[in-house]
Amino acid sequence: MKAFFHKILSVALASLVFVTTMSFTVNMHYCGDSLVDFALFHNAQSCGMENQSSQKSCEAGFSEKSCCSDAQIVNDGQDDLKTSYTNLSFEHQAFVATFFYTYINLFDGLDKNFIPFKNYASPLLVTNIQVLNQVFLI
Repeated sequence: MKAFFHKILSVALASLVFVTTMSFTVNMHYCGDSLVDFALFHNAQSCGMENQSSQKSCEAGFSEKSCCSDAQIVNDGQDDLKTSYTNLSFEHQAFVATFFYTYINLFDGLDKNFIPFKNYASPLLVTNIQVLNQVFLI
């Protein structure tokens, strides 16, 4: 169960990094107040009303504003994932150096096979007197 949870968490964190660094563009085409087309990675198709010429000859000389409009939402992903540690202050550098020094020295003596009772003599063996004399209480 722990390994399964670990795999799910790692996939979730990898997808989180992927989504935050991905950049995408959303294009929308409105005709009046209604949404006509919606496109995620390419340009939205128009409804064709921009190209229609006016029917009346008296309005041919005037340019009328189109009822259609385009909207575009751009999300730029994060490009700098690697933070720079060159601008650390002296206090931070001293803390990091002492932390690594003490952490490395914490496990320094664990490689040796240390026997704490090597220089002591073993205790005398104690024997059972009843078994030695073969006297048993019934």
